[in-house]
Amino acid sequence: MVDEYLAAVVAHDPRRLPLARRVKFTEMGQRLELGDGFWHTASGVGHYRHYFPDPEAGQIGFIGTMREYGNLVLMALRLRVERRKISEIETVFYRKGSGPAWNDAGMDRLDSDGRVDPIWLASIPPAERMSRAQLAYTANLYFVGLQNNDGKGIDGKGFYPFARDCLRVENGVQTTSNPALIPNLPAGAFNYFGLDCAQQFESGYLAVVTRIHHRRFMAIDPEHGTVFAFAVFDQAGTTSVRLADGRVIPMPVFNHPSSILLAEAFKIENGSIRRIEAVGTSVPYHMSAGWESSTVTPDARAATESHAERAR
Repeated sequence: MVDEYLAAVVAHDPRRLPLARRVKFTEMGQRLELGDGFWHTASGVGHYRHYFPDPEAGQIGFIGTMREYGNLVLMALRLRVERRKISEIETVFYRKGSGPAWNDAGMDRLDSDGRVDPIWLASIPPAERMSRAQLAYTANLYFVGLQNNDGKGIDGKGFYPFARDCLRVENGVQTTSNPALIPNLPAGAFNYFGLDCAQQFESGYLAVVTRIHHRRFMAIDPEHGTVFAFAVFDQAGTTSVRLADGRVIPMPVFNHPSSILLAEAFKIENGSIRRIEAVGTSVPYHMSAGWESSTVTPDARAATESHAERAR
């Protein structure tokens, strides 16, 4: 279905798709008529294709590269399929030049090699698989720990739901455990990108994210331990951040009210997040995502086995 959708977009012809009678379509949180927006400007499909299927719920997420007038675009897509017909379509884009230069270089890498990290594709042994509720709950803990982050842990005792080898890729670039991402930092300078997933949260630097709303956990795959989610990150605006160790770090970005609309995927094993992949771009402050806040409500009671008990 995803491949059919991409081919139809490049052909600028939604009539090629098996569509439900009433189709809801959004691009960057805005509801459009199907065939509008990127449908006008798409010129090709890139090499990178990462699928997040959920046959039980009839949902599939996708992160991949596309071409727009020959230029590279990173696209996140969600389709809802009912009775073999597409009833919902949701898209988020990151375009070259719309963010830091290192994002653009990462997009080129994704497009050139076309390979998905094999950890994402590995099946979870049946005896170790988490329920859909447990997976959604664990993915939501990422947002819980990120919103108004203070470095003290979700429980106030330092707990964050990350595996030791957790890596995150944002707009095509590895943004954890990557100390060389920002070159020529002065000696002793705070290097956020050099920290691993847990260390970044423990630092308190992510306090810039003051609210995360319209959280939706759309495609959940217990076989592979993956969750494909959407959310909007609000930054109320600040000129500095006080780290957990007391240092005050100037904030040259996010220093005015702004938001990021993003699709974010999680690979979860044994109750811990091992991989994160996100596509996001700036949108007006506190913008709606164009959909209801939640389709799956993370249930703490249904997920009690997924954290401390599994760790013990």
